[in-house]
Amino acid sequence: MPRTLTTKPELRDYLEAKVASPVGFSGDGAHVYVSSNLTGTAQLYRVPVGGGELEPLTDFSEPVGPVAVPGGDRVLLQVDSGGNERHQIFLLDGPGAEPKALIDEPDFIHWIGSVSRDGGRFSYQCNRRNGTDFDVFVHDLESGEDRLVFDMGGWCSPASFSPDGRWLAIVRNTEKNMDSDLYLVNLGDGEVIHVNPHEGDAMAGGPSWLADSSAFYFSTDQEREFPAVARYDMATKAWKFVAEDDWGLAARVSRDGALALLTTSVDGFSRVRLADPQSLDVLREIDLPGHGVVTGLSLSENGGRLAVGFSSARVPGDIWLYDTTTGNPAGHPVRLTESPNPVAGRTTTDPELIRFESFDGLSVPAFVYRPAGAEGPSPVLVQIHGGPEGQTLPAWDPLKQYLAARGYTVVSPNVRGSTGYGRTYHHLDDVRLRLDSVRDLEGLHAWITAQPDLDEQRAVLYGGSYGGYMVLAGLTFQPDLWAAAIDIVGISSLVTFLENTSAWRRQFREREYGSLEHDRDFLHEVSPMTHIDNLRAPLFIIHGENDPRVPVSEARQIAAVLAEKGVRHELVVYPDEGHGLAKLANRLDAYPRAVDFLDEVLGLTQ
Repeated sequence: MPRTLTTKPELRDYLEAKVASPVGFSGDGAHVYVSSNLTGTAQLYRVPVGGGELEPLTDFSEPVGPVAVPGGDRVLLQVDSGGNERHQIFLLDGPGAEPKALIDEPDFIHWIGSVSRDGGRFSYQCNRRNGTDFDVFVHDLESGEDRLVFDMGGWCSPASFSPDGRWLAIVRNTEKNMDSDLYLVNLGDGEVIHVNPHEGDAMAGGPSWLADSSAFYFSTDQEREFPAVARYDMATKAWKFVAEDDWGLAARVSRDGALALLTTSVDGFSRVRLADPQSLDVLREIDLPGHGVVTGLSLSENGGRLAVGFSSARVPGDIWLYDTTTGNPAGHPVRLTESPNPVAGRTTTDPELIRFESFDGLSVPAFVYRPAGAEGPSPVLVQIHGGPEGQTLPAWDPLKQYLAARGYTVVSPNVRGSTGYGRTYHHLDDVRLRLDSVRDLEGLHAWITAQPDLDEQRAVLYGGSYGGYMVLAGLTFQPDLWAAAIDIVGISSLVTFLENTSAWRRQFREREYGSLEHDRDFLHEVSPMTHIDNLRAPLFIIHGENDPRVPVSEARQIAAVLAEKGVRHELVVYPDEGHGLAKLANRLDAYPRAVDFLDEVLGLTQ
């Protein structure tokens, strides 16, 4: 018989769990800068390397994105307004100082790239030229000079400066999906080097330089299914692959050139190795605090200390400090932060990795969070990630853990189009293949039906952004399968989404979905709004008023039609949010209401 829920833990406790991640080390190596949401939004703190309380350094009402400046106590900050993503740049000139606005142009977007090794300059990208294209600028922190250094058009992102300050690396997304070019621009004479000319599509990451600027490492999947680490030699202006295949996500070198880090991900679980910076021969593997996901890595300037941000199904997110000079493979890790966690010590659920077969035989991976001690078939919540170029990872998710404690089973698939499973898998949902990813949900529902401990009649969908599109597509293309849904900042029509999204997003997203000029009829056909008459399941909708990516009109238009049709729904719009809920107060309001909505429409009782 279907299971009746008998316990109801407080969702607030799960949402109140705080997280911390490393930003970098102070110039003297005595402190680690920390990003933490202790106040409800991400702010900047610091903590002594010997441990202690977090010292608050910022107190903005909006989340803060920090970048440490080498050689001292300065930190750059980027802050937007109400989730509009038009970030402005501030300088915190040491602990106790008030942040000072460096670049304040509220009509444009500014994203910090990197800081030069001497701490005197930083790079950033900005769309001030025409509101659409992102050009690259270098700002001098002493003189205030702001210089345009790269304006090839499109989406150009600054990466790292060479240690000698001569070169700045830039990654430019091309007009093809998941394709990028890596360039070097000489900051003296303006010479531009194209590092990775290629046919077809290939991704390239930003460089990590050797200390003498003679070469750098970067990650690429050029002519490969999976990325690997390559080395580019400045003298020969040529590159070759140098790391073994399964350690190809990234290589980074300490500022003094004495140590390198290699990172990889296996089915979403992170691994980190210490390596020789010249040969990349492995010295030892870092013993992470558990089986989970690295959320940040920071090496001290001499490479002697490594700060690791770590999260898992049981650990919301904290920082561990490693001494990389010891012979112990674990490096004697010390837990540097222990963020407040009201559910610490309670039963939490580790995910089981399963695979199910889709309509065409494709094997699709998914993480399954089962409730402990369930009696009878449990209701199921299917959580779909955004992107589409994203990946569900086995990291802390307060809603998943709460629902599992409540008696739900949560299933998080990485449907076709997800990253982390190779180039071919990623492209399986491009443009005209869009509905194939939706059909993966049919295969997942068939898997749910085959499990004796799951109730396929009470299976619901949950997702944000592109995951929200998948939710709405599931309800309209598969109306007999899903009992209810939660849609967060989702796309209800690919046509109106592309028409109304910010100009700087449109071309970037048309690479994935198809263009209004060439694919309008198809985009109309695969839009949930086109098939809205099929939607009859109760729907809870959450959106931010200032969303620059998926405009709030996407939520309002579907809610209006559901109201006319008399389909049960609820729309909640937050005036101080953008693409998602960044503020704890809004999460504390939205998520309990959404879960109560599900409980009620599914007929679940306390």
